[in-house]
Amino acid sequence: MMHQLLNPGHDEQEENHWLSVSDLMAGLMMVFLFISIALMLNAFSERDKIKQIAVAYQENQVAIFDALNTEFEKDLQKWDADIDEETLTFTFKSPDVLFKTGEIELSDEYESLLNEFFPRYMEVLKPFQDSINEVRIEGHTSSVWSRYSSDREAYFKNMELSQGRTRSVLDYVYSMPSSRPFRHWIKSHLAAVGLSSSRLIYDEKGREDRAQSRRVSFRVITNSDIQIKRILERA
Repeated sequence: MMHQLLNPGHDEQEENHWLSVSDLMAGLMMVFLFISIALMLNAFSERDKIKQIAVAYQENQVAIFDALNTEFEKDLQKWDADIDEETLTFTFKSPDVLFKTGEIELSDEYESLLNEFFPRYMEVLKPFQDSINEVRIEGHTSSVWSRYSSDREAYFKNMELSQGRTRSVLDYVYSMPSSRPFRHWIKSHLAAVGLSSSRLIYDEKGREDRAQSRRVSFRVITNSDIQIKRILERA
């Protein structure tokens, strides 16, 4: 008591000291609060960017599929073809109409089919060219080659066959008079890809469907990575 009476300034200094520490702690808490809010807002912003990317990609995929389906819907049964919405793959499924067994030259029927199909295909894709990275002509085979072929020999023989067939298709569609306006784009965007038996088709019992496995497809691959970069830059 006597000490407090003799040193009244000491308690006041101590009280002021604790007040300043309290103010400092309150200030730090406010700083942490603002940081937390900023991080939350940034997280929401990143989430919205990802959502925007997904929506833009999906809308473009759907638009291309709808355009292809609208143009070719009445022809699919006649050509024994289908269009896969997820991969934007247009597949011709009758190998006997496309090529003779073991050969890479196009049949007369396939040339006639391509004369009807390819000009319309290019016109459908024309509005989407800026969003397309590549159109792949993909050749597929069954897993067999001959009765005496090993698995390895069959795979590489079929690889050679599927590559030769897709090159023949690309050469033919590039040379068509109707392709003249598109040739520059074809040279930079169409690719001939032989896949051998790497993507077989199986029946409901899990057995290889050799006939359906032999097919030629036109697959649109969009430049989604470039579109994603553009969206992020704008955001």
